[in-house]
Amino acid sequence: MTMSPSLPDNDRPPPARFAFDRWTWKEIAHLLANLPMGIAGFVYTVFLIGVGAGLSITVVGLPLLALGLQGARGFGRAERLRARALLGVRIEEPSPMPRGLGNGGFFSWLWSGLKDPVGWRTLLYSFMRLPWGVVTFAVTMVSLFVLWPVLPFIARGLTNADRAMARALLSPSDELERRIAELESDRGVVVDTAAADLRRIERDLHDGAQARLVALAMGLGLAKEKLTDDPEAAARMVEEAHGEVKVALQELRDLARGIHPAVLTDRGLDAALSAIASRCTVPVTVSVQLSGRPAEAIEGIAYFTVSELLQNVSKHSRARSASVDVWRSGDRLLLRVQDDGTGGARLDGGTGMSGLAERLGAVDGLFVLDSPEGGPTTVTAELPWRDRTATTAKHVEPA
Repeated sequence: MTMSPSLPDNDRPPPARFAFDRWTWKEIAHLLANLPMGIAGFVYTVFLIGVGAGLSITVVGLPLLALGLQGARGFGRAERLRARALLGVRIEEPSPMPRGLGNGGFFSWLWSGLKDPVGWRTLLYSFMRLPWGVVTFAVTMVSLFVLWPVLPFIARGLTNADRAMARALLSPSDELERRIAELESDRGVVVDTAAADLRRIERDLHDGAQARLVALAMGLGLAKEKLTDDPEAAARMVEEAHGEVKVALQELRDLARGIHPAVLTDRGLDAALSAIASRCTVPVTVSVQLSGRPAEAIEGIAYFTVSELLQNVSKHSRARSASVDVWRSGDRLLLRVQDDGTGGARLDGGTGMSGLAERLGAVDGLFVLDSPEGGPTTVTAELPWRDRTATTAKHVEPA
């Protein structure tokens, strides 16, 4: 559970003593307010559960329960504010529920609302508060008239139980909230990366193959016009057009290879990474120790990660040699790319390292860069291993 962070000294209750300072009066006010708040929360919880369960056989029961759980979040927010003001306990707010129906429609919203852990924990808190509120109200009232000298100690003991209860049930779950925040961030990274890739493909098509094909069409049109009057010139134009066709096909093949290379689909990481290494400007040793093949998406991310790292080796490292190692450890796919260059690479150094780290993070992966000045540079990446579920159809390039 998320524990409350330390408070400033002027907000932290001092040790209890035989005196009625402002914190003692705050704690007494909190204990006296427990009863009305407990009654309100208990009535809300019992009514919601009773009506929601009773009407669950109709079309309104479950939506009513989902809306009631969202309303419980509001009660929890009020209790966190009360704990902050009167007990000096700062409890972080949980992640909000998604607004609207979203892409999944009504049933997606309904399911998300019914399994909301924050709402259910708040209902449990509200249900427990009534008997506790009766106890704290009665003890505090009796102490005000009978046990006045030791009331500060009684108030501190009772409110410490309140503090523990609020932290346990009103705090967001560390792991759940962390994963929600990560997934929200990763979703933005995936969207931005996909948009950037689409822009790159569009630019490559527009500036490369598309422009070449337009020129080819114009050349063939001119050759057609000269076919009768000047057959030799027309033949030269057709020959030039044939050469342009070959270049355009090669550009399209290179573009397709950048999207998803056929060698990766057909033969897996070992052959695909060896092909990348053969195009690197420094000698690269490739070692792939895998007994099977991961899912297509994971395999593709691994391929493009190594591809970009080897491009950095060629452009920036001044290395004499490099190595690529790939292996599986448990449910993780591990990659290591190392070179004996000058080092000094950084995640914010403009070499695409930060983009790689974000892409791996978007699929629950890790990216570790070790590049001291003077070298060597070692990049270790981890990806989740997911088994391949279906055989990918083989791709055959045009001759």
